[in-house]
Amino acid sequence: MATNKLQVGILGATGMVGQRLASLLDHHPWFDLRWLGASDRSAGKRYAEACNWRLREPMPAAARELMVNDCVPNGNAPQLLFASLDSKVAGEVEGAFARAGHAVVSNSSYYRMEADVPLVIPEVNPGHLALVRAQRRERGWSGMIVTNPNCTTVGLAMSLAPLDRAFGLAKVMMTSMQAVSGAGYPGVPTLDILGNVIPYIGGEEEKVEAETQKLLGSLDADSAHDGHVEPGDFRVSAHCNRVMVEDGHTETVSVAFKSKASRDQVLAAWRDFEAPSEVRTLPSAPGRPIVIREEKDRPQPKFDVNAEHGMAAVVGRLRPCPVLDYKYVVLSHNTIRGAAGAALLNAELMKAEGYLD
Repeated sequence: MATNKLQVGILGATGMVGQRLASLLDHHPWFDLRWLGASDRSAGKRYAEACNWRLREPMPAAARELMVNDCVPNGNAPQLLFASLDSKVAGEVEGAFARAGHAVVSNSSYYRMEADVPLVIPEVNPGHLALVRAQRRERGWSGMIVTNPNCTTVGLAMSLAPLDRAFGLAKVMMTSMQAVSGAGYPGVPTLDILGNVIPYIGGEEEKVEAETQKLLGSLDADSAHDGHVEPGDFRVSAHCNRVMVEDGHTETVSVAFKSKASRDQVLAAWRDFEAPSEVRTLPSAPGRPIVIREEKDRPQPKFDVNAEHGMAAVVGRLRPCPVLDYKYVVLSHNTIRGAAGAALLNAELMKAEGYLD
């Protein structure tokens, strides 16, 4: 096993996002999974015994024999930890590890909207990592917490970022059709979702609306020092629904711009969008952050959810909107780009930018 890799751990290792993280970390060129944390009922067991593995890919051999630990900082955990904890416990657990000197890359919603906590999509706002300095100064932490967005926010924000830069966003209306895997395992009861659409996901709409503005907000030297992001100057309205799809959140989006744009200009903004140079070479970075489907009936989860290994936002059906300016469809993989893969890419950026030295 390579000795120059950075040792990492997972908090909430037995859950669905924890399992996805374990899978993505297998043979990772920079990171070596050496530590697992989970609830009391799993602690003290081998991962193979404690985890009800639900992914199609087999459990990584290297992870099978790892012992599961309690989620408490006791000096045994590595510096870098990926957290996939329920928000009810995430605040206490993640905060304890950050105070103890660990870098926590969180998939939880608990700290996302805290002013001094970076909420990051590396292709969109890598500079927001600078908030860590204010976070550590004001909280007295020797470690840090960096978050990735809600699984519904990611595809929306990635598709909006180039449009905001090119034309300025004024209004955004989004309706989601969210996969059942977004509810974890065992997720939504069969008789609730079979042949049905559930037009309510607790807290989801509020997360999407607030997180999108923070992600596309501005961070200058003064605001970074003060520990806050100036929210994006546009309004967002979200409607979130659960549908009977296994993986992939599909969203229909209508946008109004501050300056006029032709359809070809909108397509060009997406087509020309690329990650900053410091992000493009990261191991998990997609070659194309935005994939455009020209077919009239795409994107579809069945065919497009794994574009760029599940790390791209796939857009299509761009057309004029009779109420706003344009409308389109965006699809993203909710457990890869929207959760485990997002956290992994954030950690790679943190390492590349020297935050883990």
